[in-house]
Amino acid sequence: MTKNSLRRINSLIELQKLIEFWAGKPRPEKIISLSSASCGRASGALKISSALDKCLRELNLTDRFELKLTGCHGFCQLEPDLVIFPEGYFYPSLYPEQVPAIVEKTLLAGEFLHEFAFKDQQSGKVYSRVFELPLYQKQLRWLLDAHLDLDPLSLEDYFAHQGFSALRKVLTWDNQEKVIDLITASGLRGRGGAGFPTGLKWRLARNVESQEKYLVCNGDEGDPGAYMDRGLLESNPFSVVEGMIIGGYAIGARKGFIYIRQEYPLAIERMEAVLRSCRQVGLLGEKILGTEFSFDLEIIRGAGAFVSGEETALIASIEGRRAFPRQRPPFPVVRGLFGQPTVINNVETWANVPLIIRQGPEWYSQVGTTTSKGTKIFSLVGQVRFTGLVEVPLGISIGEVVQEIGGGAPAGRKIKAVQTGGPSGGCLPTSMFNLPLDYEALQAAGTIMGSGGMIVLDDSTCLVDLALYFLKFASGESCGKCAPCRLGTVQMVEILERITRGEAQLSDLDRLEKLGRVMQKGSLCGLGRTAANPVLSGLRYFREEFETHVVRKQCPALVCRKLITYAIDREKCRRCYLCLKNCPFGAIKKEADGWPYVDEELCQSCGLCLNICPKEFDAIFKKPRYSEGGEGRMVDYENNQGLNRK
Repeated sequence: MTKNSLRRINSLIELQKLIEFWAGKPRPEKIISLSSASCGRASGALKISSALDKCLRELNLTDRFELKLTGCHGFCQLEPDLVIFPEGYFYPSLYPEQVPAIVEKTLLAGEFLHEFAFKDQQSGKVYSRVFELPLYQKQLRWLLDAHLDLDPLSLEDYFAHQGFSALRKVLTWDNQEKVIDLITASGLRGRGGAGFPTGLKWRLARNVESQEKYLVCNGDEGDPGAYMDRGLLESNPFSVVEGMIIGGYAIGARKGFIYIRQEYPLAIERMEAVLRSCRQVGLLGEKILGTEFSFDLEIIRGAGAFVSGEETALIASIEGRRAFPRQRPPFPVVRGLFGQPTVINNVETWANVPLIIRQGPEWYSQVGTTTSKGTKIFSLVGQVRFTGLVEVPLGISIGEVVQEIGGGAPAGRKIKAVQTGGPSGGCLPTSMFNLPLDYEALQAAGTIMGSGGMIVLDDSTCLVDLALYFLKFASGESCGKCAPCRLGTVQMVEILERITRGEAQLSDLDRLEKLGRVMQKGSLCGLGRTAANPVLSGLRYFREEFETHVVRKQCPALVCRKLITYAIDREKCRRCYLCLKNCPFGAIKKEADGWPYVDEELCQSCGLCLNICPKEFDAIFKKPRYSEGGEGRMVDYENNQGLNRK
């Protein structure tokens, strides 16, 4: 719960005084910032918090040192992490047993404990401060840096970070058009994927004559591997609320909705607490800060359907209907929620609004490219050394993010591709890592920026299997309303499954491309129009890998189960027979001399033998099931005939 005890703020002058008071209030001797968002809590942050609180109380240090349970710091693989200000000392992957030493040595004696520091396993370098971390370099953390020392539930803390100063400035102007002009001049584009100009969307909604208008914050983040919106909602929810209040004032709306998927319980809990705080002090409700402007927000819990991220499907869900998209036009800015003009932006877009108003559009637009301004938050995940949330200037190259911020591939591996845009995006090879991260460049390359998911793939990844995974996801999440998406995704899944089983032919690759193009042109909403991107980009940049599956019946990455089998290395095997005893299919037998071997006819490629073989032996390995030329089963679907390939 929020710790603020403020009374109702009745005027813009009172708000300004509060901001100045909290911004100028002396800071404690040290601030102990503990990452306590969902990822931090899952890694044991609350146990660290209890240990810290106990130590500080026992030593009577609570007046000198302030413990803050902050949000996501962005260094997700190092959770739970601790940052100690003003030095910026950084302790990753903490355990409660380490807390007393940190209190004694670092807080009281000012010494940094190198044994608890972050160590780069490849270079051997030790990093003591958060700003020195490899993951931190090359970033421009306009939004994320606030998470390092901001209590997400404290209104006073948000004031100390100049919170609501943008709202005060806007209400002082008493000029809605000026607000829209500033957002337009900044070049801010929607961070939800489509990249539509935010200022233009606001202006279109404002120009529609209507008694009622609405705002919506789209927090229905459904991309596998993406969690940027969750990070913002859990770490700085006041910034989203302030952005929405400003947006409501600009377009003339009195009501807004924050749509958060039910799978984000901590985000919902914190946003509910923040809305209560804002209503308590008069920042939401009737006649905000003594003006004639009234605005309130309501949280809507989404059921988690991926298609709900599409604007018209989102509107249907808020209205209590099934999340079906509808044909556009009319667009939501003309006829949206309850038939009224509606502006829908995602979490990151709303969080950028106070920054732009506070710092000015010139400051914001100096970063980025000609058409893509500002910064963008990405969730950098996959087979890369350093994973987490990264905020970078738009226009930075893919290679800089993957190689310099992410640290490249883990030892012994090689980067193969990067997937951007989640299930609606595509895979780009390393030869295109000089491509700038902006909306137009990614679209021209056959992928999209999406909401910001970025999955790094190394040479252990099969692009056919990955495309199948995303197509299955899209097929399962399709609402089924339009035939191109409903039928196209199913047919593409069937073809991809045949390829991974070694039962396809080259003409199937042409079928995949045709289906993908039809879906792009004929689908009703963005889900169907982009669902084929993983396949189309895979065929565009990795066609040889698809053809290897079809012609040679081999999976180069040794991933597709029907195309691989397992073998036992006699030189490494110690004849413990664990594999033989545990094979569920009886596929491991003994030679006459007692050595175990894999019967490839019986092997189902479940991988249990590989997992159960003691690591110190490492005697079991994958290999292609078929020799070059293949013995897989080809199917002539035109003539409905099965052909055994020899």
